[in-house]
Amino acid sequence: MSSAVLIRGGIVVNADAERKADVLCVDGKIVVVGEQAADLAPVGTQTLDASGQYIVPGGIDPHTHMQLPFMGTVTVDDFYTGTAAAMAGGTTTIIDFVIPSPKQPVMEAYQTWRGWAEKAASDYSFHVAITWWSDQVREDMGTLVREEGVNSFKHFMAYKNAIMCDDETLVNSFKRALELGAMPTVHAENGELVYLLQQEVAKMGITGPEGHPLARPPMVEGEAANRAIAIADVLGVPIYIVHVSCIEAADAISRARARGQRVYGEVLAGHLLIDDSVYRHPDFAFAAAHVMSPPFRPKGHQEALWRGLQSGQLHTTATDHCTFCAAQKAAGLDNFAKIPNGTGGVEERMAVIWDAGVNTGRLTPSEFVAITSANTAKLFNIYPQKGCIQAGADADLVLWDPQGTRTISAKTHHSQGDFNIFEGRTVQGIPSHTLSQGKVVWAHGDLRAERGVGRYIKRPAFGVNFTAAQKRSETLKPTAVQR
Repeated sequence: MSSAVLIRGGIVVNADAERKADVLCVDGKIVVVGEQAADLAPVGTQTLDASGQYIVPGGIDPHTHMQLPFMGTVTVDDFYTGTAAAMAGGTTTIIDFVIPSPKQPVMEAYQTWRGWAEKAASDYSFHVAITWWSDQVREDMGTLVREEGVNSFKHFMAYKNAIMCDDETLVNSFKRALELGAMPTVHAENGELVYLLQQEVAKMGITGPEGHPLARPPMVEGEAANRAIAIADVLGVPIYIVHVSCIEAADAISRARARGQRVYGEVLAGHLLIDDSVYRHPDFAFAAAHVMSPPFRPKGHQEALWRGLQSGQLHTTATDHCTFCAAQKAAGLDNFAKIPNGTGGVEERMAVIWDAGVNTGRLTPSEFVAITSANTAKLFNIYPQKGCIQAGADADLVLWDPQGTRTISAKTHHSQGDFNIFEGRTVQGIPSHTLSQGKVVWAHGDLRAERGVGRYIKRPAFGVNFTAAQKRSETLKPTAVQR
């Protein structure tokens, strides 16, 4: 027996346009967008009244870490609790990260993460981190792209003596990604400089969370972004830079794009709204709860990030949802470098961006859709299956109430974390309903998440002109010096 939902009376918003239209969903797919939707609804169709509301594509968070083993502990949100919280905030798909330990077989790590994710309540996909290099890693990248639907590979330029990539690994992996039609992504921070500065700050007697931003200044991020962009430029491969937090990195992306290079930038909701004063809070637990990398920056950087989103030089918004409780953060009580890095936000991202973006005139509703779903779907090759309201697309939809309000608090959020970086912020513009796979999973505060119904979403390789790529590769070979 088919299941159907008819959404009536709302304004459908896509990244390119908005119009008043009804939406009919049958068996998890959108089948009609338009006036005829009601006439084609089968018997027994559930009807939702969207009068006075927008209908937007379900959010896609391209950067989460559920059930992540990191810095001697594991995040408190697993793939069920994390995706359930996401749906309460209007996000219906996440792209998480498989992160092999140094020397761990990549496929072994991938299978481990796939097993963990079987409990997910929403759809999910994976980036896979390259943390070391060998011929086997090269082969595994091919298997992941061709058989498992992975089209992006993550590279940590930070976290020395753990998962940091050296330049040799970056070059080998970037080149392999180009061959396969996959896109490299980078965490851009100079790990050598961070390691040095952590020691220098400690020598100054600074051991609390206030030392965290001092050891990771903006130029540390800017240098790494420039280096990754340069390597990608030489090899001719597109590149995606995660959690751009500062003017220096944003400017590096803008300069490269002005030269015609394919460089894409991601911004975290937290970096748009929170500044570095949080690290100087007298309460250790409060300050430590904000420790994540790159750190929150002085206020001037926030406006640069908003301008980047407005101008199209920055493209997606994410959360880097990576939740640790106060007891876990206390591991760094006497040494800020040992505070587990991570904050939450997967439930709050869309509301805080609407409130601070659309309500202030920084963004139009269509631009909001672009940076919360459509651009991510396009960049990671799942558009228009995701990120778009049109016939044939997945029925991942949000009824967005622009007049609805919510005061954010750890006491009421659905994450298992005991702290919320947006604590006390009242936002206007919230989801009244969220649909995932055509089913209502959130309705006026009622969360109906089901463990294990989320699907793994394969993301095909990009259409690469291998002949052109090979020709580009040939130009990189040394030639004899002419005398």
